[in-house]
Amino acid sequence: MNSTQLPLAGLRVVEVGSFIAVPAAGLALRQLGARVIRVDPVGGAPDIARWPLGRDGRSLYWAGLNRGKESVELDLAAAAGQSTLRRLVTAGGPVGGILLSNVAGKPWLSDELLRQDRPDLIYVQVVGQAGGGSAVDYTINAASGLAYATGPEDGRGPLNQALPVWDLLAAAHTALTVLAALRQREATGQGSCLRVALEDVAMSTLTTLGYLPDAHLRLRSRPPHGNYLYGTFGADMPLADGDRIMVVALTARQWDALLELTGTGRAVAALEAALEADFRQEGDRYRHRHVLAALMRPWFEARNRGEATAALGGTRVLWAPFRRFTDVAGDLSSGGSAVVSPLAEEGFGETLATTGPVRLDAAGPPVPAPRLGEHTESVLAELLGSADG
Repeated sequence: MNSTQLPLAGLRVVEVGSFIAVPAAGLALRQLGARVIRVDPVGGAPDIARWPLGRDGRSLYWAGLNRGKESVELDLAAAAGQSTLRRLVTAGGPVGGILLSNVAGKPWLSDELLRQDRPDLIYVQVVGQAGGGSAVDYTINAASGLAYATGPEDGRGPLNQALPVWDLLAAAHTALTVLAALRQREATGQGSCLRVALEDVAMSTLTTLGYLPDAHLRLRSRPPHGNYLYGTFGADMPLADGDRIMVVALTARQWDALLELTGTGRAVAALEAALEADFRQEGDRYRHRHVLAALMRPWFEARNRGEATAALGGTRVLWAPFRRFTDVAGDLSSGGSAVVSPLAEEGFGETLATTGPVRLDAAGPPVPAPRLGEHTESVLAELLGSADG
């Protein structure tokens, strides 16, 4: 990775955090060119061996979140290690003085203490609950109401999604917060201490998207819809070979194309008249989604995946086959992506790695993740003048 030509080249960030939100925020900054120094306690933080694991037990999860970073290992239970960390954070120069952390409630890493040595410090803290209580993505999701809107239509209980969406959104907000605070510091010379709470990210997001305002206005919660798409027409169609395909028609043109493809125009027009509906309107397509999907399903059930995708390929209909991780990984290992490629890495053999979702000409190929503590001596010697801090 040629980081000297990337947008954030020259920026130095110290990261003290584990699991997803803070490491993912640091990773986003690293992928845009910042120098990110991850500091862990001796033996690693609680995420050092989190699943999934490679063949020798090394964490694919940890490696993926820390590619391109420098790894420093300190005895954070001892006063000397805590002092060394503070010195790393507050090290001089306009490119430094940036800390990302989810280590809450530690007096030795407080903003007040750090700011005594670095008044222009940018300190972004990631917490679970807005009031400072402990929480993780899956508990935030349970408390957000979203789990009762997730899963099959006949589901009898809440369902947490597999993707840690609140962690990832918090990471994006955290990286953006760093850049906003950096701009303020460059303009005014002032630092910032800012907090991103997973709970706030969830409440803000669900309000912005209308989930919570809808519940407030209608005094009802949105039920789960399975693979139907709320508010418009989108349906999961089984195919003759046992595969499944997702089709979506957001616009009137896409809807017309779906009718033409499936040969259901006349039947749908008759249904429209009988129901006094207007299926060119998204709301009516959504309200009558079950019967509309039933009319179209025979066309899909008569074709295998190859036949269905070939027919869909020349239309305006939005569609994609349902794939398993193994299907996607196979395509990527064969060069199916500009942002993911194979990487030979110790502990994994050939694995898949990414330089991030932003396609930057200077990004170069992915780089291996550091080993825990790999850069301790070099970083301390460079920034603090001594390999032992």
